Amino acid sequence: MMNKINMKIVNFAIGLPKNMTYDNEKVMNTGICKDKVDEAFLTKEGFLGDGVGDLKHHGGFDRAVCVYPHEHYSLWEKEFNTSLPPAAFGENLTVTNMLEQDVHIGDIFQLGEAVIQITQGRIPCDTINKRTNVQTLLKRIVETGYTGYLCRVLKEGSVMTNSKLELIERHSHQVSVLFGNQLYFHQPTNIEGIKKVLAVEELANRWREKLTNRLHNLSK
Repeated sequence: MMNKINMKIVNFAIGLPKNMTYDNEKVMNTGICKDKVDEAFLTKEGFLGDGVGDLKHHGGFDRAVCVYPHEHYSLWEKEFNTSLPPAAFGENLTVTNMLEQDVHIGDIFQLGEAVIQITQGRIPCDTINKRTNVQTLLKRIVETGYTGYLCRVLKEGSVMTNSKLELIERHSHQVSVLFGNQLYFHQPTNIEGIKKVLAVEELANRWREKLTNRLHNLSK
């Protein structure tokens, strides 16, 4: 059972959007380059001192906290023969024992003084390729479904790098983040799968809109 497993914060990072140079001389403004911190206060809109560059695709109440499994780092580093920096994917929390296949949309976790709930798998963009200088990393993240995931904040509070991270409540539907990712990216006509994900009331509004439209078009 997950609540018997030692979940741990490996890296805790926040940061406001800043200019990032990529491909030698190109520059873009992005929130993906975050800095390690020891403590930050988590509000319903995210950590104080944290921000996103693209408000259309990132941020908001349903996407206040970004989490990425630490186990994937060694996988990508080995596959691409590279070394990745901390918070390489722009995540706030790099964690152990919380893989996409093992956590569910709607699961609730204690995070220091705060309480968070998983709302959706992350939809990555090519800023990840630019940040890591690995041009096919995004493609592999989508293929595997190892995207990390996003959370809403149910209770605000202070979070420290050594804060306790533990499962409070596993969602009764047990729709894993990995299942949602596979459906979203690779099974656009899976009507039963779409209904299964939509049945989770705690699903992020953006995903609900997209999947509802997808279901509507399939039903025509």
